[in-house]
Amino acid sequence: MDKTGKEYENFVVKLQQAILNSEEYGKQKNIIIKKNKIIKDNNGIDREFDLYWEYELGGFTYKTVIECKDYGSPVKLEKIDALIGKIHDIPELKPVIATNSRYQSGVPKKASKNGIDLIIVREQNDSDWCNEYGIPLTKILDITVNSYLPARITKFDVMLDEKWVKENRPDITKPFRFGGFDDEMFIDDISNKEKYSLYDFAVKLSSLEKNKPGDYNKMTKFNNAFILYKNNKIKVSLINVFFFIPKPIETRIVIDYSKELLGVVEYLNKGIKRKVFENGNIQQEKLILKIPNNGSRGLKKQ
Repeated sequence: MDKTGKEYENFVVKLQQAILNSEEYGKQKNIIIKKNKIIKDNNGIDREFDLYWEYELGGFTYKTVIECKDYGSPVKLEKIDALIGKIHDIPELKPVIATNSRYQSGVPKKASKNGIDLIIVREQNDSDWCNEYGIPLTKILDITVNSYLPARITKFDVMLDEKWVKENRPDITKPFRFGGFDDEMFIDDISNKEKYSLYDFAVKLSSLEKNKPGDYNKMTKFNNAFILYKNNKIKVSLINVFFFIPKPIETRIVIDYSKELLGVVEYLNKGIKRKVFENGNIQQEKLILKIPNNGSRGLKKQ
């Protein structure tokens, strides 16, 4: 992690503050992490800590300090000794050490005996995108969505039922023209007990041709059907529809979840890790321990 000491402190603050904000008690108390906190010990000596926050519960004040170690090498035992001496005369503190590296062997045991929690606060790596069995999780979602548009009716030829026209609409003495929007004109197919608009008919036409782009026409004969539009109702015997199916609209969606992951906090004493995301979500997972020749994850022999 290419950060200066101060940058690493800011990084730890960002992740730890997000974790505090995600917890119900942290929201209620509006806990704020302070940097470079000066605390007087029982001997009146000023002690400075990298990070500090406190809260009250049940009439008692709980204080936490984090010392940040931005090292390229494992944290040595002497750093634990130094923190033990630093907090010796401030008994009410809960001490934590954060590093982006590892801890030497012997450090966890001594830290535990002295009530010091050890955490690793780091940027993401490949292990964060695998489950506990080492199976890769979805890191980048790349999908292509095809949006199919309904057919467009370009021409609509109708053959009227001559007998019905003579008996019911003798006023029709010349070629009759239909006009209107597709959702204003309806086909009432009484024989098949169906009634649908031209728009619905266009959707059906698309499915008949399996949405393949191109120009088509569809001729349909009716035994007992009517064209309905506005105040007109006219019996038809045949409809010949010319239609066009447009090419689908192709949309590519790429979601890179790794860009949303701010960083990871590993709690070595609890065997868990928390992944902190940009939107404030926190994912808690089991900490998978990879055991090298020199001991447990995060540890290194002196």
